[in-house]
Order: sequence, then C-alpha cells, then structure tokens
Amino acid sequence: MTSSDRSQTTVDVTRTYAVRTYGCQMNVHDSERLSGLLEDAGYVRAPEGADEADVVVFNTCAVRENADNKLYGNLGRLAPAKARRPGMQIAVGGCLAQKDRDTIVKKAPWVDVVFGTHNIGKLPVLLERARVQEEAQVEIAESLEAFPSTLPTRRESAYAAWVSISVGCNNTCTFCIVPALRGKEKDRRPGDILAEIEALVGEGVSEITLLGQNVNAYGSDIGDREAFSKLLRACGTIEGLERVRFTSPHPRDFTDDVIAAMAETPNVMPQLHMPLQSGSDTVLKAMRRSYRQERFLGIIEKVRAAIPHAAISTDIIVGFPGETEEDFEQTLHVVREARFAQAFTFQYSKRPGTPAAEMEDQIPKEVVQARYERLVALQEEISWEENKKQVGRTLDVMVAEGEGRKDDATHRLSGRAPDNRLVHFTKPDEEVRPGDVVTVEITYAAPHHLLAEGEVSAIRRTRAGDAWEKRTTAAQAQKPAGVMLGLPQIGVPAPLPPATEGCSIA
Repeated sequence: MTSSDRSQTTVDVTRTYAVRTYGCQMNVHDSERLSGLLEDAGYVRAPEGADEADVVVFNTCAVRENADNKLYGNLGRLAPAKARRPGMQIAVGGCLAQKDRDTIVKKAPWVDVVFGTHNIGKLPVLLERARVQEEAQVEIAESLEAFPSTLPTRRESAYAAWVSISVGCNNTCTFCIVPALRGKEKDRRPGDILAEIEALVGEGVSEITLLGQNVNAYGSDIGDREAFSKLLRACGTIEGLERVRFTSPHPRDFTDDVIAAMAETPNVMPQLHMPLQSGSDTVLKAMRRSYRQERFLGIIEKVRAAIPHAAISTDIIVGFPGETEEDFEQTLHVVREARFAQAFTFQYSKRPGTPAAEMEDQIPKEVVQARYERLVALQEEISWEENKKQVGRTLDVMVAEGEGRKDDATHRLSGRAPDNRLVHFTKPDEEVRPGDVVTVEITYAAPHHLLAEGEVSAIRRTRAGDAWEKRTTAAQAQKPAGVMLGLPQIGVPAPLPPATEGCSIA
C-alpha cells in the first residue's frame, strides 16, 4: 500500500482498534504490521482490558481442527456489541481468512472486512470502503503484493524485534496447510534485511530474531545456498547488535556452514530451536519430512560439538495417523538422546485441507492422550536435569518486560540468558530497566526457569534500556505507546518461545 493510499484512509475522528492474534510467530509479526497500519491511518489502540473497540481485527490461524469454531464463537460474542454500535467494524484476516474467504461473511454477515495473508496492507482501505459502501469487503490476493517489511509496524518492544527474512514455504509436510495459504518461499534481499536491522539498532534495539517459515532455507529463492550463514555472519558486523536468534530452521537445510556461522559469530546466541515432529523414520516419511532420525541426531551432535553450551529446543507431534507404539518409542528415544532443554509437544489434530486429515489409521484420542502424557513427563525430567547443570554458572541476563508473572510478589526481576533460558533474579537496589543487562550467579533450577537468589554482581545500562525508558516516558505523557520507525519497520518483544497454539514454523 502506497503512502497516498494511507493518507486517503486516515480517519478524521479518533477511533480505537484492537487486534486479536492466534497462531504462530508469523501471525504475531503480521499483527504488529496491522497495528502499525491502523495507527498510521489515525486509529488509536484501545486500552488494555477495554470491553469494546471501534475496530476489532482477528488475525487467524487455520492449522487446528477447531480453528473455525473458535473464530465463529468469538465473532458471535461480538455480534451484540456490533448491533448496539452501528459504527463498529470487524475485520478477519490471516490464514483462516485466506482459506475460507466468502464463507466467513456467509456465516457471520456482521463482519465488515475479510482479507488474506498476502494483502494485509489493504486493511485501512478495505475498512474505509466497507464504511462508505455499507457492505462487506472481501479481498483475497493469490500472491504476495508487496513484502510486508515495507509496511508500518507498531512494535511492542523497544529493545527486541522480529526481522522477517522470507515469507512462504516450499515444503509439503502432510500435516501443514501453511504453504497453501502463504505461498511459495519468497526471500528478501540481504541488503534490505541488514538495512532494516541497522535501522532497528539505531532506534535502540539490541536483540533481533530472524524469522521465516523455514528460516534456514533462506537463499533458495535468490539462488545462494549459503545465504543464511552469510546473513548470520553479516549480523555479527553490526555495531550495537548484541543478540541474534532465528526461528525456525528445518533439518533438511541445516548445513555445516550454518553451524560454523553460529559458532564463530559472537552475537549469534547459543540457542537452537529445530522441530523434530517425530523420531520414527516411518512417521517422518508419512509426514513428508525430508530427514530421518539419524540425520536429526547427527545435527544435534555437530551443534553440541561446535557450541557446547547451546540450549536446543524442538517441536513434537504425538499421535500422527498410523503412529504405532514402536514409532512412539522411537520418538522417546530421540528425546533421550537429544536431551532438549525444552520441547513444545502437540497432540495431532486434523488440519482441514491437509493430506494427513484424510489418512487412514487416525489414532484414538485416548491413545494420543496417554502417549502425550508419557512424552511430557520424560521431557520435564530431562529439562530439569539440563537446567540443574546451569547451577553455579555466572550468566549475563538481558532484563525483560512481562516475563515474570510473580515478580512483584517475589521482589524479583526476570530476563533471558544468552541461551534463551528464563532467569528470575533478586531485584537490585539500583534501577534496572528492560533491555539492560545484569550479571548473576544461578543458584536454583526448575524445569522451566532458573533462579539467581544472590545479589546482582554487575549492571550494564544499555542503549536498549534507554529506548525502553524513552518509550515509557512517552506513554506516560499519553503519547502513542508504540515504537513507530521510518521504513522499513518491524519487530516484537523477543525472545519468545515457539507458539504453543497454531502452526509450528518449519
């Protein structure tokens, strides 16, 4: 969408908006752009906890069997509010909108706008058109109209940001509908990515997470098989960029040059999230995953040899159609061998429109549940054992905002270690801001967090902390709370774990 398009959709009277997001990191990332577009058009974000907004946008996910039920349930709950407030507008975008198109308006005729994954930049125009014409606007693009990074973005964090390096996916996993909804992989030019990162660092961001549906396949669209490792190394040359992460890679494309770049680039963090999905070669074949158990464990071994303190996490699907007890035991075997710091485990559910949904030998719910509980119990045990190895280590922790739900009650602060482990630490007497870095000694380990009960040994005030303080002061002065940058604009609070609902990237 051009700047002239945006100026034509600027609202004359201040109206509020709310964006409700479901699904993976890509959707979270898109929602920041939707918020940025709306604020650029003159809308103001509705206060947290507000019952109603003038514009409510649902950014949907289509990969769960009950995704449509959840959407229509939420739309139904908004129908009375819409009836009371004729000027209120409801928009539905994202993967489910791309998939269901006209069905949404037929089932929920009070919806004003339906847009897809390829044309999020059209939202303000479609809202205005729906208002003027007094009828629903459904516009679904079949291919990407413009790379989303050219759109305004309302970042939720002053110190950490997502940076999208590609959109779409070339894989054909039988459980995933994402390629059909987001299209084939399209890569950004390396120079554009690095220019965006430099702009973010100039605004105070000190940590970025490179984001792609299959992030380490980056380069396939531009004809350079080593483009991703080159990009990681280039990130290491950006002054002021302290932490670099990426999600989610695919084992097929996880080559030795990427491992070397991770190990040799100081600001690339010792962390890897790599989806396993299943430890059974038979199930992996049925999933159309282009690797087998031996290949996956070989990658883990190489990463650990090059980066001994790396924390490795994964995604696992339990109960894929045809999975036998022997297949499931193979998954448990890989979990024992890989010793993941964390695993995001999912019970298989039919994704409408995927080959797996039509497969025979769907596993009974009670069997899937029992296997899931066994897997979770094993991983909990391993996570705790791996975290206990951190006791006694001295770590530099980047202070985070909103990570510790009990911090006020415990008089602690929270942040992330270089390997992305969550650390709660004793609040020092000196002021510490999100984005600043503290040095602490780990004294206790739980399965999902570490604790530093002693005094903070060092505090480093950072440009990222300055940026957080500036934004907070502006918010308290009742200025817009978002971080609006000149193009390109991007980002979300980071690091975040992989989504626990919706699609698993890669």
